[in-house]
Amino acid sequence: MKRDYYEVLGVSKGADEQEVKKAYRKLARKYHPDVNPGDKEAEDKFKEATEAYDVLSDSEKRAKYDQMGHAAFDPNQAGFGGADFGGFGDIFDMFFGGGGGGQRRNGPTRGNDLRYDMTIAFEEAAFGIEKEIQVPRQETCTECQGSGAASGTHPTTCSQCHGTGQVKTTQRTPFGAIQTAKTCPTCNGSGQFISSPCKECSGRGTTRQVKTIKVNVPAGSEDGLNLRFSGSGEAGLRGGPAGDLYVVLNVKPHKLFEREGNDVYCEMPITFVQAALGSEIDIPTLDGRVKMKVPEGTQTGTIFRLRGHGIPYRRGNGRGDQHVKVVVATPTKLTDRQKELLREFGDVTSDQQQMGKKSFFEKVKDNIRDAIDL
Repeated sequence: MKRDYYEVLGVSKGADEQEVKKAYRKLARKYHPDVNPGDKEAEDKFKEATEAYDVLSDSEKRAKYDQMGHAAFDPNQAGFGGADFGGFGDIFDMFFGGGGGGQRRNGPTRGNDLRYDMTIAFEEAAFGIEKEIQVPRQETCTECQGSGAASGTHPTTCSQCHGTGQVKTTQRTPFGAIQTAKTCPTCNGSGQFISSPCKECSGRGTTRQVKTIKVNVPAGSEDGLNLRFSGSGEAGLRGGPAGDLYVVLNVKPHKLFEREGNDVYCEMPITFVQAALGSEIDIPTLDGRVKMKVPEGTQTGTIFRLRGHGIPYRRGNGRGDQHVKVVVATPTKLTDRQKELLREFGDVTSDQQQMGKKSFFEKVKDNIRDAIDL
């Protein structure tokens, strides 16, 4: 008579998936035929534990087992009660070219790609910079050279799946026998069994390390740019290539400049006198301060262009331009004398002269005159 599956694994009925897996792996290491060659009792216990794990690790099978016990998987039971349709995904894969078919899964596997978000200053993005970053990643274990086996030992072919990484089961249904393939629970699909795991990496073949990597940020880089570093991701398994590292740039806003393409924009306040009489003023740029001429009668909101003072082109030579919008500042906290002078200025100056363009009332008169002419 079959023992209760929970009793076989030594877990309670409320055990979660990780507890079931941990219990099975403990028994598998203890009773695996590779560890106990020629021991019939150990082999039987290994098969019993594997059968129990196959049911309790599958939520649908486990639900049926909890409801009907071993009878849930007895092909002699009438109707659909004994048929297990929980593996339809695996069946579909087998017939339509999926992961079934008995392919070996213990070949080289490419390492995972990594992403690193790096924040840089506005000027660093504009002119480029070289920085060092610290990247945590999985690297090939130096103790076992990625094999996962302790020094002096080697992984062996898993005796349950014979190195394929999958185990096949045949299920009988009212429509006939259906064969399904699932990941081997003994080797987790690797096709290998490690009886003496490496102490440094616990049999994984990789260890967590922090790697220093130099990142060359090219001139003209923009916010959100991805820089790809081939082979700087996590180590591959079983001789597979390493993944890639993607460095994503986050450019901090500038307190003076805004960027649009390769051009930069800024606002520059000027005085009423500078705007009226003209002047030469200092303008901040990415290259430092430069002189810019403000012509006589300049209006607020006028935009001037400084050629070649923008962002360098990332591909090719040359740079964008800087656009300077001048804003005429209205004087405040005037003295009595200053107010008196401004009143005198207003008395001897027309609205058109003060505004630098036609007054509102003159525009209205012109529109009326145009309407009459029509």
